Amino acid sequence: METLLTPALKEIAIDAVIGVIKLAVIFNVLLLVFSLMTYIERRILGFMQFRRGPNRTGPWGILQPAADGIKLFFKEELMPEGANKFLFFAAPVVAIITAYVSLAVVPYGGPLVLPFYGPVSLFGRPINIQIADLDVGILFIFAITALGVYSIVFAGYASNNKYALIGGLRSSAQMFSYELALGMSWVSVIMAAGSFRLNDIVAAAERMNPWMWLLIQFPAFVIYMIAACAEVNRTPFDLPEGETELVAGFHVEYSSMKFALMQMAEYINMMTVCALASNMFLGGWLSPLPGVIPNSPLWFFAKMGLLLFVFIWLRATVPRFRYDQLMNFGWKRLIPAAAIWVVLFSGLTAVFGEKKTPPSTVAIIAPAAGQVSR
Repeated sequence: METLLTPALKEIAIDAVIGVIKLAVIFNVLLLVFSLMTYIERRILGFMQFRRGPNRTGPWGILQPAADGIKLFFKEELMPEGANKFLFFAAPVVAIITAYVSLAVVPYGGPLVLPFYGPVSLFGRPINIQIADLDVGILFIFAITALGVYSIVFAGYASNNKYALIGGLRSSAQMFSYELALGMSWVSVIMAAGSFRLNDIVAAAERMNPWMWLLIQFPAFVIYMIAACAEVNRTPFDLPEGETELVAGFHVEYSSMKFALMQMAEYINMMTVCALASNMFLGGWLSPLPGVIPNSPLWFFAKMGLLLFVFIWLRATVPRFRYDQLMNFGWKRLIPAAAIWVVLFSGLTAVFGEKKTPPSTVAIIAPAAGQVSR
């Protein structure tokens, strides 16, 4: 018993308890936000397109997400004859796991502070609104989201349906293409912040001023948002789900909760790219009026909500690309633009960046080398 009560094990136990609590809270909040997003998107689309959104189930249709969940839960599970059972089941599981895991390193704000209460602590420790703060947070997100393409490939291949297979191939080619531009749009942000940690990027924006940070990184922000639309299969890049061509694409054979998991993964991925854009380009939880209005996690969620609205707005107004147009734009326009911006920003950083002193090892070796030569 004495061994179990050592200070080191107590620290590990406290970290584990705090991590589990954060995980449970964020997981359930994401479920709630997913349900709300389905309702909000349909209402906004109805308003923008001069038609009614959901308005039958509950006042103003607010119970429609609950009705959809109940419907999907009790619908019959179908599987095509000749389908690969393991991959057919694995596809939605991989989709939802990669969607949730990628959000594990996203910071939603600094230490939690409640109005009229002050800083919140648990077991004597301040609570940061983030599950894990990794030194390579951006690389972790890029690696996990890249695995999400496997769910689409699995779904298209395992369904034993030629339309699902074509949709899976289209989607995987699209994601591979636009991931290059997406990754290159992060390079200037990483160079300016000098770190892969999202908290360090927000801190760099705070030192510079959030508005100046956005102005300097604006070309990268535009490239990121365009590539993000293609990454999460949103209009005008939702070719893999083109109803007129592929009858819902790679998930055409999915029903009930498997289909719900696919849809949930798409919305959570959309929230992920908006959360990343908020932290990397818009200053995260930093106030838009530094020194006048205090920083708060509410600013992070306001910026994230604004970007989510932009995604919905695009869906309501922009027509879908043809597949050849989509691929030509990615390879011949977006990737060259991202590469030019990286080279340009690197040159500007080399010319106007901070002049650093040589490393201490160089300072020690140089005089010694001079003495040896004499």
